[in-house]
Amino acid sequence: MQQLLLSIEELHSFSDHSTFTQNIPVEWIESALTLSAKASIRRRRLPEDQVLWLVLGMALFRNEPIQEVARRLNICSEGLASESLIAKSGISAARQRLGADPLQWLFQRTGEHWANERFEGDDWQGLQVFAVDGVLFRTPDTPDLREHFGSGNTSTQRQTPYPMLRCVALMNTHSHVVMDAQVSPYRRGEIPLAETMLAKIPDHSITLFDKGFWSANLMHSLMDKGCDRHWLIPARTNLVYDVVEHYGDGDELWQMKVSPQARKKNPSLSEYWQARAVTYDVAGKTKTVLTSLPASGYSAESIAGLYHQRWEIELGFRDIKSSMLSNAVTLRSKTVALVYQELWGIFLAYNLIRREASHAAASHGQRAKDVRFKMAFEYIAANLVVMAGAKPESKTGNRLKNLRSGICNLFLDRKNPRPGRPRMVKISKTRYPVNRNAAPLK
Repeated sequence: MQQLLLSIEELHSFSDHSTFTQNIPVEWIESALTLSAKASIRRRRLPEDQVLWLVLGMALFRNEPIQEVARRLNICSEGLASESLIAKSGISAARQRLGADPLQWLFQRTGEHWANERFEGDDWQGLQVFAVDGVLFRTPDTPDLREHFGSGNTSTQRQTPYPMLRCVALMNTHSHVVMDAQVSPYRRGEIPLAETMLAKIPDHSITLFDKGFWSANLMHSLMDKGCDRHWLIPARTNLVYDVVEHYGDGDELWQMKVSPQARKKNPSLSEYWQARAVTYDVAGKTKTVLTSLPASGYSAESIAGLYHQRWEIELGFRDIKSSMLSNAVTLRSKTVALVYQELWGIFLAYNLIRREASHAAASHGQRAKDVRFKMAFEYIAANLVVMAGAKPESKTGNRLKNLRSGICNLFLDRKNPRPGRPRMVKISKTRYPVNRNAAPLK
């Protein structure tokens, strides 16, 4: 796993260590582990570096007990992992000693590097394309987790059945690599979380937002903190505006008033701000998106087509929840610190798979998003189990090469696109048509 995760900078030569400890930029691991919650000079059966890989393994084998994950991946400092060497209580204590900070640091360091990797044909008219959106995760229902994370309200009760945490992610829409993410209790809004990630967005890029991120301060901050950084967002319903200039059919320059709350938060904002509005039809419905892209260099048709790429981040969230977490109702950790640790491990493991898929696709002249994530995920997880106990270690490089070659067989078939169908569900009391012949949910 380490070989896949950190084959980025100068790589160390093969040594006599296990498969997990070969070919790693040691300085990255050491830097991350300096942030561990508790330092220890005692040599343990589960030292911190091994626990870090264990947390990643938890993300790859969601349906397996943590002790079984350690056994499968041979995570132990005293030979082959077994029940006699690794107790369940020892694993929990080791995770507590590690804490969440090393996983967060390593995720953000690798995410920023990997999301900025460029591949042929992965830009849009010379701009890198990113998307920002939010997602919710549930935790087990314990008093401590509910007090820390909180929950939303339902139509009949003051709280949801499980505590929930909020996450806002910044994703490269071509490679699907998550550049950065911010996690917080449920009650914190998405816009404040998104504001903390603006500095990570590179120059010469465009960022696609969901309409829930509508904020004059957010859009201006994005442009002011870099060079040639643009944004694209749907117009809000009942938006009040004045048409300043008409560029063409469905292409105008709008002027809108900045709210007093926004100007109080950021006094540098003027009373009014302007944005280009592109209006187009989709399946008989009129859509309008606002953007900072100038009319002189970007056509209205290309902008309308570009916004569809925002759906790529939704697909990324689906891959995490459906493929990696197996549609589990909650995360598995039951303390606040370990919930954060588990979630950073999930994002780190997700990026690992996406990066391998990107390089495999590039080597065959394909697009990274054309790789079937679920199949690539299962393929990599199965091969990691094999490599964990494989001998001799000197063959690890060839095994990794063969692994990437195997991923190339997992491309989506674009020749026969899936036919579109109206949304239908089986349950009653819904605003959607009911499909009585739908298979029962598993």
